[in-house]
Amino acid sequence: MSQIVVAGQALEYRRIAASRAQRPTLVFLHEALGSLSSWRDFPARVAQATGCGALVWSRAGHGNSSPPALPRTPRYLHEEALQRLPSLLAVLAIARPLLVGHSDGGSIALLHAAASPQDVAGVVVLAPHEFVEEKALAGIRRAGELFAGSDWRHLLARHHRDAEAVFRSWHDTWLAPEFLGWDITGCLPAIRCPLLAIQGEDDEYATMRQIECIADAAPDVTLLKLAHCGHSPQRDQPEAVIEAIVRLVERLGSSQTG
Repeated sequence: MSQIVVAGQALEYRRIAASRAQRPTLVFLHEALGSLSSWRDFPARVAQATGCGALVWSRAGHGNSSPPALPRTPRYLHEEALQRLPSLLAVLAIARPLLVGHSDGGSIALLHAAASPQDVAGVVVLAPHEFVEEKALAGIRRAGELFAGSDWRHLLARHHRDAEAVFRSWHDTWLAPEFLGWDITGCLPAIRCPLLAIQGEDDEYATMRQIECIADAAPDVTLLKLAHCGHSPQRDQPEAVIEAIVRLVERLGSSQTG
């Protein structure tokens, strides 16, 4: 993997070359416990199916990227979407990407698309969060109990330089009293690009309201609700997810050439 320095932090990343011209670059935004490597082969499969180039990377504190410069605050998702992601895209000269975000990464994608609607070709969100639900908090509490007495720590260590810090940052931030009021639904009407929102019917951290609220607010939203699917649609139902992304990319291509 390569590394690039953005705002004083070294971030690991991987570029996948496009196989078709006039296609947006896919920018993959991982989940709260994720990293470049935790996507496995999914970005490559999507790039191959769509013909798009792709950027896969680890946020600061994840994977083999540098530790974060400051402690996490309840605005950490805003900071990623409004400061760090734009800086990375600028350094790598990626214009009008198609953002593909999972969980926390989906929230970052929504915030970025709302703040810079002219700079985003499209958005795909997989099990995103727009507000805090009790189901999410209950799931995080269960995760905290499991983390202490299972091999989860060792599994996370395959993908992170400091697995303990990654887990604690997620767990402690979401369960902090000051995070209970976190809510980004107010920004959703500002999103102008086509948006694909995907969620599993068996999501252990969210109800379907998390993607339905996007369709209620933004003007161009396609919902995909998947049976036999939990919080990671790209792992539980990869073929269905890839097919839906291909349809979105073909639509974007038609709108650009029509």
